[in-house]
Amino acid sequence: MLKLYTNAETAARLNIKPNTLEIWRHYGKGPRFLKLGPGKQAPIRYAEADIVAWLEECAFSSTSAYSPHGQASSKHDNRSSSGASE
Repeated sequence: MLKLYTNAETAARLNIKPNTLEIWRHYGKGPRFLKLGPGKQAPIRYAEADIVAWLEECAFSSTSAYSPHGQASSKHDNRSSSGASE
């Protein structure tokens, strides 16, 4: 069964303030979320798999890996891991 978390539960899991998740949603950052219905007041939920996937995207093996240059190189390396150039 799909495990869903509220904004507050997700914020607690990430050790951040719930308002931070609201800001991230506005700017298209943070974990993917589900909006359960139309309208401004529809509940927001986060699937556990999306939280885990987002955390894995945030993982780096060195401080240079998250620099703008390191991110561009890393993304390029991931896309061309088969050896074919785009």
